[in-house]
Amino acid sequence: MGLRHYVNLFWLIMNNLNAAAEPEGSQAEFKKSTVREYFESIVITAIIALFATTFVVQAFKIPTGSMESNLLIGDHLLVNKFVYGRHPAWLSRVLPYKELKRGDVIVFKYPNSPEVAYVKRLIGLPGEKVEMVGRTVYINEQPLQENYTQYIDAGSVYERYGPYYVPEGKYFAMGDNRDNSQDSRFWGFVPRDHIIGKALAIYWSYETPRDEYLQTRLTDRAKQFWDVFINFFTKTRWKRTLKVIR
Repeated sequence: MGLRHYVNLFWLIMNNLNAAAEPEGSQAEFKKSTVREYFESIVITAIIALFATTFVVQAFKIPTGSMESNLLIGDHLLVNKFVYGRHPAWLSRVLPYKELKRGDVIVFKYPNSPEVAYVKRLIGLPGEKVEMVGRTVYINEQPLQENYTQYIDAGSVYERYGPYYVPEGKYFAMGDNRDNSQDSRFWGFVPRDHIIGKALAIYWSYETPRDEYLQTRLTDRAKQFWDVFINFFTKTRWKRTLKVIR
């Protein structure tokens, strides 16, 4: 649903309000009532919010440890949705965008279940050969220098993964925590149209159990809400607030 639809809807509501508020037989200039002013403010705010969440920014919560320790479970991110040009053509003139590049932290729809969003680091670009030997990733036979990877489990034994040949229009994504990441090594490539945007910054971080993403019942959600209510100040990771993601 585009911005034009929201604007048209707004003016339709305003016109109906004007017609309803005009006194019968009166030719006097219509003056806005306090109620109408409040209503206008609410509608305009809603339109701006819908525009922002549709085209500009989206909130995302880190549910697992696949990006540790760069991104922690319980980090709440702002995702830049327009940076890769995933917006209507008419917005291209006012919203700058960039090409996807290796090393970007991206949020995308999980190819095997598009209603679920994943966050990983972009490793392989279309047309490239990707291979992992031990702890080293090779792109077109050349070792990739990575200063963001984490190896939490010192005892892990790494197999040889690949080679993978990235098709046109698709990308190869991996988690920074190579010990604990279900990524393109296991479920394949990320289609271009599945990429939501680039992770921008952490706006809030809260200490969260590792299995919370599995607790989806209503009673579980109520417990989680109560935990935040009573422990907001003590469990918030204040030092991570507004941290830029790199």
